Amino acid sequence: MVFYTGDPHGDVTEIVEFCRQMRLQPSDTLVILGDVGANYYLNERDKCVKEQLNNCGPTILCIHGNHECRPARISSYVLHDWNGGQVYIQPEYPHVLFAMDGEVYTLESRDHLVIGGAYSVDKHYRLMRGFRWWPDEQPDKATKVKVEQRLADRNWQVPIVLSHTCPFKYEPTEAFLPGIDQSSVDDSTERWLDTIDDRLTYDAWYCGHWHINKRIEKMHFLFHEFEAAPEL
Repeated sequence: MVFYTGDPHGDVTEIVEFCRQMRLQPSDTLVILGDVGANYYLNERDKCVKEQLNNCGPTILCIHGNHECRPARISSYVLHDWNGGQVYIQPEYPHVLFAMDGEVYTLESRDHLVIGGAYSVDKHYRLMRGFRWWPDEQPDKATKVKVEQRLADRNWQVPIVLSHTCPFKYEPTEAFLPGIDQSSVDDSTERWLDTIDDRLTYDAWYCGHWHINKRIEKMHFLFHEFEAAPEL
């Protein structure tokens, strides 16, 4: 089985309980749609999160958000072939996988394209207070080229898209944080995702980031809720 959820930010209590109730096994997959919180502090606090996820039952596939360091920047991660693509993994946590942007993974006979990253509207707040922020939080030009080439090779058809943020046209304006000057927000990733959405044929698109649970046509926003993959 495949399930999707979003943005635990290091508190994986609900995830552990859900996996226990569902009796999920390593042959099952739980996708976390970014801001996992397992590579944020880069110390023992992160290890605790990864230990909980590693031991909760299923294989955990983590998408890159905007509140975490990319595994490629952490020396203890290695690349590993998995379900048709490559993932980052630490050997001591074999059931916690970090997706690589632009890769396509086959989960339960259905291909999933990954597009992680987003802009942090709390960037300046974090920097002023000495909290962590990473300049490569959004997909770069090379990633965008990789994604578009993968889709071109597939005639712009893929069953499932997994991203952290959403295409611009679907932005849930009711979830905008108060006090944020929206004219200062870098929405280039969302606008690029719009161009993907305009050309792509897909069955479902899952995203996190917005801390909202909502459905707009084929677009699924998830936050502290769990959704099963659509039936074939």
